[in-house]
Amino acid sequence: MTEGAEEGGEESPPPPQLFPALIPWLLTMAGMSVIAIIIGAVVGLTMISSARNEARNLVAAQERAAPDASLIALPPIITNLADPSNAWVRLQTAIVIDKKSTTKPEVMAAEIADDILGFMKTVTLAQIGGASGLQHLREDLTERAVIRSRGHVRELIIQTLVVQ
Repeated sequence: MTEGAEEGGEESPPPPQLFPALIPWLLTMAGMSVIAIIIGAVVGLTMISSARNEARNLVAAQERAAPDASLIALPPIITNLADPSNAWVRLQTAIVIDKKSTTKPEVMAAEIADDILGFMKTVTLAQIGGASGLQHLREDLTERAVIRSRGHVRELIIQTLVVQ
């Protein structure tokens, strides 16, 4: 019988697959990964192009807004405060001025620095304490610089302020 069974055409069953559902699952995951990579690349390129356009627009707006402005650093101001009298302050500032309207910006900067020195001798530590105090100080100094320069100063920038 064994000979007849072999010759009769009975085939042995195929070997069982270890993971029969693994191959379709892997193909599905590979397809979804490819789709995710394509979508991520498209979104990334869109974000980069919009960021570049915004940067170009910002640079163009800045060039249009202030082509005739100049930044001049004032000499450091070191003085004592009005109260407490043993508190010292070091202030470094810069001014933004109109290039076309001023003939001698160095002289104007020295006058503004002198005016700031006189003003800082009248300020108390309580007046410049905290964020609001610093903001008020900047506004006061900008106002004094604009008045001293007869409107040629656009803004005064406080670079450093150290109280000791």
